[in-house]
Amino acid sequence: MTAKKGDTVRVLYVGKLKDDTIFDSSGQIPIEFTIGEGMVIPGFENAIIGMDIGQHKKIEVSSDEAYGPHLDELVATISRDQFPAALDPEIGKQVKVANEMGQTFIMTIIDIKDGTVTLDANHPLAGQDLIFDIDLIEILK
Repeated sequence: MTAKKGDTVRVLYVGKLKDDTIFDSSGQIPIEFTIGEGMVIPGFENAIIGMDIGQHKKIEVSSDEAYGPHLDELVATISRDQFPAALDPEIGKQVKVANEMGQTFIMTIIDIKDGTVTLDANHPLAGQDLIFDIDLIEILK
């Protein structure tokens, strides 16, 4: 049986960066999703199409088919005074930030110096090409 758009599938996977750092894995429990519903990144979803049950595939997904490019306009440096006194900024820490219209965003602290904090709203994997080892376990229909 071959996977096609509209099928609900179960897959095992390991996601790596180009330096072989593992950033995500299904472990021993397959993930389940329906092809075409956008539940996973486009490059991953497209790789499943045409796979047969029991097939293994290693793919490289460009950043355009993953989390998109890293956008400089999503990086902002603000004064440390703009943080609540109880919040101790640390590089790598994620914080919820609201804009003037009340919309909230999750941003990652990427730099702290001279009374300023630099925040990044890009997805942590934005701008990176990703490598996946995928095993199609089951097609549920």
